[in-house]
Amino acid sequence: MLQAPDRASFRWLATSITISTMFMSLLFVVPAVQAAARPPVSPPPETSPTPAPTYPLTPNSLQIPVLYVAVIFFVLDFALWALPGARLVIAPFKLLTIGWHELCHMLVALLTGGEIISVSIDPNNGGCTRVEGGTPAAILSAGYIGSTLFGAGLILGGFDILAAKICSFVIAAGLAIPLILVRDKLTIILTVFYEGLLVGFWFIDHGSALRWYCLFVGIMNVFFALWDYLDDAYFKKANDSDCTQYSLLYPKTKPNHWALVWVTFEIIIFIGFILLGIAELKRTEDQMYSEAASFLPTR
Repeated sequence: MLQAPDRASFRWLATSITISTMFMSLLFVVPAVQAAARPPVSPPPETSPTPAPTYPLTPNSLQIPVLYVAVIFFVLDFALWALPGARLVIAPFKLLTIGWHELCHMLVALLTGGEIISVSIDPNNGGCTRVEGGTPAAILSAGYIGSTLFGAGLILGGFDILAAKICSFVIAAGLAIPLILVRDKLTIILTVFYEGLLVGFWFIDHGSALRWYCLFVGIMNVFFALWDYLDDAYFKKANDSDCTQYSLLYPKTKPNHWALVWVTFEIIIFIGFILLGIAELKRTEDQMYSEAASFLPTR
C-alpha cells in the first residue's frame, strides 16, 4: 500500500529540480555568452598566386616575335640571294657580306706572315683574295668563321633597341666602304637608299625598327657559307667558293662535304647566339625603351 508523500518530501524534490535546471542552464548559457564575447575570427589572409617559375632560356613576349621573324628572314635572304632578278636588289648587302668575308681572309693572312697580292669583291662573282705565304688552312677558315661571328653579333641587335643602335653604325660603315670600288650606278643608288632607310629607322618607334634591320643583315652574314656554296654550285660564279678551295687544298674531299661542315657550324652558332640573346637581353618593354633612350634618343 502506497503512502502519500509528506510536505518535506515535496520540498526536497522541488529544490532538487530547481538546482538541476539551473545547472543545465549554466552548461548551455555560459559557453554561449563566452562565444558571443569572443572577438570574431578573421578569415585567412588572401595570398597572391605563386608566379610560375621563369627560366633564362624561356623567351618573353618581346622575344618570341624575333624567333619567328628570324625564320622568315632566313627564307627571304635565301630567295633574294638565289633568284636572278632579286639578286640585284640586295647588291649593297652582298657587297657588305662579301667584303667582310674577304677582310677576314686578309687579316689572318697578314697575321700568319702572308702577303696579299690582290683583293676583289663583286655582288655577282663573289670575292677573291690572292695571298702568298701564310698558313693556307687558317687563312681559308677565317672567312667563314669571321662571317658567321659577325652576323651572330648583328643578330643580338634583333633582341634589343640599344644593341641595334650600336650595330647600325657598323652596318652603315659596311655599306659605305665598298662604294670606293663600285662603279655600277644601280648599286650606288641602292646603297644610298639602304643607308637612308637605316637612318630613317632610327626615328621609327624610338629606333625599334633597327632591330629588324640588324636581324636581316645578321642572318645574311651568318649563313654566308650556304649562299657562297650555292652561288658556286648552281650559278657558276667566276670566283670559287671557299668550299671548292678546301677541296683543292685537301684533294680527297669534295666541295659538298665542306659545305655540310660549314653550314652545320653556322647553324650551331646561330642557335647559340639566339639562346644568348634570349638569356642576356631579356627586357620588359619599359626597360628596353628606357635603356635605348640613354643613347642618342629619338622620337
